[in-house]
Amino acid sequence: MLLGQSIFQSVLTRLEDEKQEAEEAVPKGADFRIRGLGAGFVTPEGKPAAAEVDTGAYFDHLADWLEQQPATEAAPSEAAVQTADETPVMPPHLARLAEAEIAEELAISQKDSEAALNEKRRQFAKLNHPDRVAPQFRENATIRMKTANLLIDRALAAFG
Repeated sequence: MLLGQSIFQSVLTRLEDEKQEAEEAVPKGADFRIRGLGAGFVTPEGKPAAAEVDTGAYFDHLADWLEQQPATEAAPSEAAVQTADETPVMPPHLARLAEAEIAEELAISQKDSEAALNEKRRQFAKLNHPDRVAPQFRENATIRMKTANLLIDRALAAFG
């Protein structure tokens, strides 16, 4: 105990004194913002800082700049070009719906690990997922995915 106070109490008293000295040294209305890259997004008046930026020059010359740019038309890819009378052709693998055919494609063996089976599922889904085929072929793709998932789930069940 120092001068009738515990050490803890003397530290608290000293911190309060330092706080009061710091408050007295700061003039009223002082701005404590750090200027530069880390500056705030709101000004002291409450307006967004972006409101102070003059973007008028940019927009004044934007129309002129756009007129000077060459008019380029992006050529559509051959895959994207499809006229109304053309119908998409179903990929041959979507016609194979039998469980034996899908099992042959997956080539599941007893030596396959869990990781290998999950990789086979991902690779099969890349080609057969209903979201990746034309709307006309989604029913076939759904059947193929259900069958493949069933076969892979059966093989995974053998592990557990």
